Amino acid sequence: MQLWHVFFNLFINQILKSFFICLLMAFSTFVMAQKIDSIYVHLYTDSLKKGTYNYINIDGKLANGRFLPLDSNQIIFSSSDGKFFGNSLWVEPQFPKEKINIKATLRANPSIYKQFDIYIKKNPDPVKLKTVEELLNESKQSSRPGRRKRN
Repeated sequence: MQLWHVFFNLFINQILKSFFICLLMAFSTFVMAQKIDSIYVHLYTDSLKKGTYNYINIDGKLANGRFLPLDSNQIIFSSSDGKFFGNSLWVEPQFPKEKINIKATLRANPSIYKQFDIYIKKNPDPVKLKTVEELLNESKQSSRPGRRKRN
């Protein structure tokens, strides 16, 4: 009876070891698929606005071809001017220069980075935005009358 018990334990231990090795191999394959090959900058605007937080959108391209949005947990942000808070760059209201140089470096692999310039918005924002009624009235006044059908 005891000999059977020893063989049974050895058999079960071998099966468990094989199972965990297979599980580890499957997990490592999954982790390799999640590796970031390159990063891309996808800005929501063509310029930075003074006196506000400007979101800098960085996406990572995975080994399987998919894209993953990255934040300051995966990216190290640095800039020639302004101050980063997460992915957002604060630009002072009286900022005098015409552009800011930004560098986004992948934390897991510092050899993967993007460096780029973003210009500062020059035109001021309108003080008062038009209401829906004002926009509708403008469109009614500027539209030409439709053609009438002849009988």
